[in-house]
Amino acid sequence: MKTITPNDRALPGWVRGIDHLTDFAGVLAKWALLLACVISGGNALVRYGIGISSNGWLEIQWYLFGAGVMLGAAQVLRLNEHVRVDLFYGRWSARRQVYIDLFGLIVFLLPITVLLAYLSWPLLVDMVRSGESSPNAGGLIRWPAMALLPAGFGLLVLQALSEIAKRVLWLQNRYEMNLHYEKPLQ
Repeated sequence: MKTITPNDRALPGWVRGIDHLTDFAGVLAKWALLLACVISGGNALVRYGIGISSNGWLEIQWYLFGAGVMLGAAQVLRLNEHVRVDLFYGRWSARRQVYIDLFGLIVFLLPITVLLAYLSWPLLVDMVRSGESSPNAGGLIRWPAMALLPAGFGLLVLQALSEIAKRVLWLQNRYEMNLHYEKPLQ
């Protein structure tokens, strides 16, 4: 369990809770990606070594990869490692960067992720009700993969709210946030 620092105590409990949930999802994402790689290697060995193949094992690879992406996206945001189109950002003051972050989180990330979570939910419900499965012989049921969409986008919405709260508290001088930004090498 992560130790709570005095600086972390400045955060509301709901923000710390979201961050812990995101950390847990990040751990699941790491394991899902590792397992996807192991299964992929095993599939290749079995397929080309002894000539046996399974659609179920091939599909579970992309289910696990999807879990890695959808469950890991919020963790990438939390760690401030997300992709930016940086023409000026790296040269701006910390205060200006925080305002730009807030603008991006509120105007772009939140509306889009809320919309995607909302639109993906009925698709998941339909797949669960119908029991939709892969058309491939030996394929898997589809709803577990579809469940990753509303779950991942929902987690991203929560983490965006957490990041907004942290930036507002930083602007109020109530929370010290690591604002280090390393411009990628071009």
